[in-house]
Amino acid sequence: MPLAKFLTEHFTLAQHLELFVRMILACACGAIIGTERSRRFKEAGIRTHILVCCGAALFMIVSKYGFADLTALDGSVFSGTRGADPARVAAQVVSGISFLGAGVIFKNGGTIKGLSTAAGLWVTAGIGLATGAGMYLIAFFVTVIVSLMQFLTHRFAIGSDSYAANRLQFTVKNGYEFNQSLHKQLDEWGVQVTDSKVNRRKDGTTDYDLTVLRPKEITYAEMKTFMDAHEEVLSASNNPIR
Repeated sequence: MPLAKFLTEHFTLAQHLELFVRMILACACGAIIGTERSRRFKEAGIRTHILVCCGAALFMIVSKYGFADLTALDGSVFSGTRGADPARVAAQVVSGISFLGAGVIFKNGGTIKGLSTAAGLWVTAGIGLATGAGMYLIAFFVTVIVSLMQFLTHRFAIGSDSYAANRLQFTVKNGYEFNQSLHKQLDEWGVQVTDSKVNRRKDGTTDYDLTVLRPKEITYAEMKTFMDAHEEVLSASNNPIR
């Protein structure tokens, strides 16, 4: 059977193009929502929202059109399929893959890692469903656009994805005076504090543990200048979060 005839046996090229448009619109909608979330420094940003929206659209398409090959052109049901529910197993994949996705999400300081990977696993499950249902063109198309989207959003970071995360730790003698100086310095650096912990010890010293975001990492020179200006700082560290 010629490839063109095989691919258009149940769906015409025009119908395939319409499915492609649906996927592109889903990605666009996810990007719009993700952009707003990213600008507010939320963990689930542009990539995560695109993947989730793309995956949901793919699951919906598979659910609606993925089982057309169970019936003949005249509408009759093939032998052995009467009373079957082909969507039953596919429905379990949608929820079952969530357990696998949860296993790759973890917290690192004040940031959440693995959200895009979990969403990518979810979309990959949808691609597998589409392929198993015989929807080869839409499965290949989604594979291409998801891979391209992942590459572009990593190459050209947008919103909070373009910010560098640093973990700042200080041990100081006079916590009250240092607290005011620290807030002033953070404003000058233009950072966004995503997590902060303050621990006052019995010996009078105070420990600060901050996770901050900035368009570029806080350098050693910036930290040294700040420490030299504050004698109450006993020790300090600056560790980039990858």
